[in-house]
Amino acid sequence: MFLLNRHPDHRQPLTEEDAATLGTAGAVEAERFLAARDNHAETPLHALPALAGELGIGALHVKDEGQRLGLGSFKALGGAYAVMQLVLEEAGRRLGRTVDVADLQRPDVRAIAAGMTFACATDGNHGRSVAQGAGLVGARSVIFVHSGVSNERVAAIARFGAEIVRIAGDYDQSVKEAARVAAERDWTVVSDTSWPGYERIPGLVMQGYTVIVREALKRLAQPPTHIFLQAGVGGFAAAVAGHFAIVLGEDRPRAIVVEPARAACLYETAKAGHPIAIAHSKPTVMAMLECYEPSLVAWRVLSRIGDAFMTVDEDEAVSVMSRLARPSGDDPAIVSGESGGAGLAGLIRAAGDKKLRAALGLDAGSRVLIVNSEGATDPGRYADLVGMAPEEVGRARQPA
Repeated sequence: MFLLNRHPDHRQPLTEEDAATLGTAGAVEAERFLAARDNHAETPLHALPALAGELGIGALHVKDEGQRLGLGSFKALGGAYAVMQLVLEEAGRRLGRTVDVADLQRPDVRAIAAGMTFACATDGNHGRSVAQGAGLVGARSVIFVHSGVSNERVAAIARFGAEIVRIAGDYDQSVKEAARVAAERDWTVVSDTSWPGYERIPGLVMQGYTVIVREALKRLAQPPTHIFLQAGVGGFAAAVAGHFAIVLGEDRPRAIVVEPARAACLYETAKAGHPIAIAHSKPTVMAMLECYEPSLVAWRVLSRIGDAFMTVDEDEAVSVMSRLARPSGDDPAIVSGESGGAGLAGLIRAAGDKKLRAALGLDAGSRVLIVNSEGATDPGRYADLVGMAPEEVGRARQPA
């Protein structure tokens, strides 16, 4: 499925609130917090000239978030950042002075953090980030996981000291349950999706993701003409496309939002012209993108700067995993999880269709940026899908 954005707000400026969240000042703040992390390192930007040639485009770069902060996902930038900001705000209120990121290890600040509990729902990666952030500041975390989250992903969250709450149902039901329990117990919800009356914290999560754009622009000789961005609730796609739009203005890349055909809530929202929840379908292999209701903040941004919405099928996602693991020519091998390469799957589908190429202006001069949003966060599942032995996956996950 493919749909050009026909929303009345398309190509209109972001709202003042969203521009402040995703603008340069917020991105610089997120970078400053990131620099305070012990295991901070810029993630690699890979050029794939052989694949670009196969697709008939000028250049293809992949920003590889599979090595981000030891979590293996871009989500490491969002939840933990929001937790750190919220602790500093609470400490500032209670202590009656400005508290900065350098103060997070001070005994008085940690004593305040110890009395705070952060909760969220997750498909795996966001919960790991919130749990890691809580651990860094000495707070408690409670992570709600639905029935589709694998035991390996649950164990990875629990390793950061989080309390795990299993619920029946899917991601959207776990979001509602996390919000309900947190309200009863006076916990702070750090969600990567938003709903009426709950926008600021998801905005902080999105703000953390803008670091990806800043790092990529430092390394690219020329800015991209196109970005294909995978989406679940839409926070990642909105953050990346939004920051590009603010920094580059009229020269911003065309932003194409890519979703699993089995969980295309943003596609259906764009088709309807307003946020809608879609019916649950069969589970998708792109588990991190299996969401049935968009984030309101994300849609507000994407209604303005999402140029097209499209879906990809299950076999296309698995094919991309294998294609990145066993590249052509001298292209580097990249470990991409089930959801991590969905943006590339969208590009490959579009590049192979004359009508889509024309609609998107894809040609031999196009410079495309893809974000590999996760590595093998579930190595056993990855090995099965790609046809690798588990020890091969272990070696492939080691940073270059």
